[in-house]
Amino acid sequence: MKTINVIGAGLAGTEAAYQAARRGVRVRLYEMKPHKKTPAHHSDLFGELVCSNSLRNASVDSAAGLLKEELRRMGSLMMEAADASRVSAGGALAVDRVLFAEYITDKIRSNSFIEVVEEEVGQIPEDEITVIATGPLTSDILAKEIAKLTGKNGLSFFDAAAPIVDFSTVDMSRAFLASRYGKGDADYINCPMHEDEYKAFYNALISAEEAELHDFDKDEPLVVFEGCMPVEVMAKRGEDTLRYGPLKPVGIRHPETGEKYYAVVQLRREDEIGSMYNLVGFQTHLTFPEQRRVFRMIPGLEDAEFLRYGVMHRNTFLSSPDLLDADYSLRKNKNIFFAGQMTGVEGYIESAASGYVAGLAAVCRASGTDAPVFPRETMIGAMAHYVSHGGTGDFQPMNANFGIIPPLETPVKGGRRMRYPLYAKRALEALAAVDLMLPSEIF
Repeated sequence: MKTINVIGAGLAGTEAAYQAARRGVRVRLYEMKPHKKTPAHHSDLFGELVCSNSLRNASVDSAAGLLKEELRRMGSLMMEAADASRVSAGGALAVDRVLFAEYITDKIRSNSFIEVVEEEVGQIPEDEITVIATGPLTSDILAKEIAKLTGKNGLSFFDAAAPIVDFSTVDMSRAFLASRYGKGDADYINCPMHEDEYKAFYNALISAEEAELHDFDKDEPLVVFEGCMPVEVMAKRGEDTLRYGPLKPVGIRHPETGEKYYAVVQLRREDEIGSMYNLVGFQTHLTFPEQRRVFRMIPGLEDAEFLRYGVMHRNTFLSSPDLLDADYSLRKNKNIFFAGQMTGVEGYIESAASGYVAGLAAVCRASGTDAPVFPRETMIGAMAHYVSHGGTGDFQPMNANFGIIPPLETPVKGGRRMRYPLYAKRALEALAAVDLMLPSEIF
């Protein structure tokens, strides 16, 4: 029986390793932590969440919710961990990031089919079945090997993480708990702004000092992914941009007075007990002193203690449509698979989904069988198709969305509220017909 190599113990790598192991295949999982960490990593645990603690919308009628439900039905390790470490977040699925990573780490380390090798990988064994899931912060030495293997230099963009504050230091006489449109429990802290407060904050934000990009190539242009854009970059697009984005006041009123506001900053739980909250949509690379100065202008955060400041880090991804098939295998060497954000999927659940597909396909390669095809009607299949075929224009990272799924055969009136549930129903029916190859069916 062949052993599968998996390089990287993030969400994609642990998912790939777990799916191979549960099918009776031995896995050698390489992870350079704890001996070496990237600028964005702080924990020695596997599956560390380095940006938000939210896995986005929980509803199956949303693109992100549908992908989570598909993974849940297929026995995803990430979804097991998420359901076991869930924290209140209204209509979203958010997790206690420490409990989440501990769950994944325990599952991997306790699996007798998985051997964990704590070392940095500098060479890719091209004659062995290998899943490369080193993430958007791949080490320089391995990135050079990947460039040699693919014949591409790859692309890069910059990603930013939001700051976290201590709940006990939030002034709840100015802020209040509520969810947008009253959906779900009142799990978000809302910091309301009147017009004069917003404009003062906006002017301070766009003129604030940005941190020097110490860890990156300073000669590269600053290119950011739209879904994780630094708040100061977004603000510079126009005075009202934030009011139509993360600070939109629509659907939020004071629960006691019913008052509406010019703009609203929302904070979301970081842990189950609610001692830490992150500033939703406030990914940033301002200097730490500027973060303290500017973000404390937000009503309710005047004396906030920052438990973690926002940081900026580089993300690198492949020109996947030129390189990969829909099973995430390298076209010119079918022993090599890629998974995670390196492939151009963007987001936690998308990374895990790619790891699931790559891990399952690697098992098939090891057993000499054909990998199952995930229909494009499923979100997991649509993401795989996007990675292997791309869209119009230059290839860019993509979140799960209904725009990449084939349209319904019969047009439906009533807008997306009518269409999306039908997309979800069709996807889950298509998924039920996929042979996921249970362990007893292989070895």
